[in-house]
Amino acid sequence: MSKKKPGARKLLREHFLANIGRVMNSDELRTVAGNITEWARRVRELRTEEGYLILTHNDRSELKPGEYLLESPKPAPAFARAISKETRAYVLDRNGFTCQMCGAVAGEPHPYDPSRKSRLHIGHILDKSLGGSDDTSNLRAICSVCNEGAANITLIRPDLNRLLTQVRRASTPDQIKLLEWLISKFPSQASAFPKAKKPE
Repeated sequence: MSKKKPGARKLLREHFLANIGRVMNSDELRTVAGNITEWARRVRELRTEEGYLILTHNDRSELKPGEYLLESPKPAPAFARAISKETRAYVLDRNGFTCQMCGAVAGEPHPYDPSRKSRLHIGHILDKSLGGSDDTSNLRAICSVCNEGAANITLIRPDLNRLLTQVRRASTPDQIKLLEWLISKFPSQASAFPKAKKPE
């Protein structure tokens, strides 16, 4: 009886783990997967189902389209992958497809690195290791740039009083810029805003 050939995902997993830190291109990975047409889906499954942090040009500006890089052999813990597609879609929609830390919008150039497009993930407000849950009230959209530096850091959103204090401390031109931004973000509510006056 002949041995069953290993599946494409297993072959790709072994190849990534044997080449940690090395940039690999799509031709190489397609060959490793046995030239199957679904090789890219198997790579995505390694990311989403198994939790391996396989980076692409959406995550790192130095990577070109079609290039992949596995940084660490340690996959994300299972709880970080337990969020359903429906919950993910709900949280992204609720957060306006915008990073809740830096304001980056999905698919647009990142404000801190215009050479790469913003890619959104789902993150915990209170980290799981600190007792946070997977409930939608504890989830937020977060871009890959902020996500890289947000491990186990809990940033509490400022309440209205704190936010108003910061706005009042800002210069008049900056306050007007903020007002213009709010009007552009909430066009249906624009009639509720008074007309911005130019500083004298």
